[in-house]
Amino acid sequence: MDNNQNEGLKREIGVMDVAINTVNNIVGAGIFLLPALVAISIGNAAILAYLVCGIMLFAVMLCFAEASSRVTVSGGAYAYIEKAFGPFAGFVAYTLYLFGAGILTDAAIANGIVDLLSIKFQLLLIPLYRGIVFFILFGGLAVINIRGVKQGMNVIRIGTALKLVPLFLLVAIGFFKIKFHNLQWQHWPSVHNLGEACLILFFAFMGGDTALLVGGEMKNPKRTAPLGILSGLTLVILFYILIQLIAQGVLGTDLQNHKDAPLTAVALFVIGPWGATLLTIGAVISMFANISSSPFQFPRLIFAASENKLLPSFLSKIHSKFITPYWAIIIYTACDFIFSISGGFKQLVIVSSASTLIIYLGVVLAIIKMRRQKNTDTAGIFKIPGGLSVPFFAIIIICWFLMHLSSAEVKGISIFIAVVAVVYLLGWFLKKKNLGKVSEVKN
Repeated sequence: MDNNQNEGLKREIGVMDVAINTVNNIVGAGIFLLPALVAISIGNAAILAYLVCGIMLFAVMLCFAEASSRVTVSGGAYAYIEKAFGPFAGFVAYTLYLFGAGILTDAAIANGIVDLLSIKFQLLLIPLYRGIVFFILFGGLAVINIRGVKQGMNVIRIGTALKLVPLFLLVAIGFFKIKFHNLQWQHWPSVHNLGEACLILFFAFMGGDTALLVGGEMKNPKRTAPLGILSGLTLVILFYILIQLIAQGVLGTDLQNHKDAPLTAVALFVIGPWGATLLTIGAVISMFANISSSPFQFPRLIFAASENKLLPSFLSKIHSKFITPYWAIIIYTACDFIFSISGGFKQLVIVSSASTLIIYLGVVLAIIKMRRQKNTDTAGIFKIPGGLSVPFFAIIIICWFLMHLSSAEVKGISIFIAVVAVVYLLGWFLKKKNLGKVSEVKN
């Protein structure tokens, strides 16, 4: 893979766009459930889990930032791992990333939106009408993103702004309602409980790295990618800490009794009924904003794999008028729709979460591998300060996170990787067999 190949895509995405995408991808449905879940695990010491998780994610995103400045094509984590470890590792990473962090997550969020709306519109409990909503949702996003990068980014900007408004309002008003005795720690959490709480926060922080999938469309990617993702992540960490402090400071131990809608409970207390309604609307907008990012970003993963001959060549075709990978967008949103109407994929969501941890580990290892290769430090790349200390720290803390996965998660991800390996080897065998036949014909 050529690190800086010209993919034929327009480079229109700047630092602010990457930062907005990072914030939008991370701040999703999880933030509306997160404060109570963490408080249940470790009580008033919840802020400690935020700090530990924030440090881990910052270390991992530093690795992503360096990788993105070394490999400036579309594909994100898949492209970095493939560059460092070859096509097999790239294919495994590609499949884990596409299905785990992309399609299955979209399908789950889409069902979450319809479930929430069905409280007011019970017609949406009927499968036919749910399917119609899914078709309109993903079909509309496909059309918007095919029409161009600017159109896709405009939807993301608007969605990000709209979902942050009620949260900012909650923070601004709730800050003056904090009872500081509610923030006092009764005791330090155990290492086990802290690990479980951090795992919950990991799920809430997932997604920021997908802002780098569009590396082939960034202006000056060696600068844009690291600055954008690190600034976006910093904002998210600070924002999450603020929300937890306010939720905990306002409700105290009662926060644990509102695990289904903790921020709605906080809004009801500090603002009133209209505030609770606003937060509910914000949850719907937040989930929609998350989905709006995926058809903009993940088709670039399909595009990159097609460019590297891992998928059929038609998936890397670019629209003559809009200069977008239209077939990749169509196929991706079609898969979103299919999985959304299928239902019953809870176990696959578990695989999704576990696979993201493995992808992060793969990117960190890729940085170490690229650092050891000769003649890879080109002009203008971003390098993590401190040598390999940050990558090694990231490996230790990711492995610590993985230790807290359940046996079901470990079993699920192992089976998934085994199936992917079989598919890859089968494809390699058929390709080799076809090449042999072509050679015989020529002779």
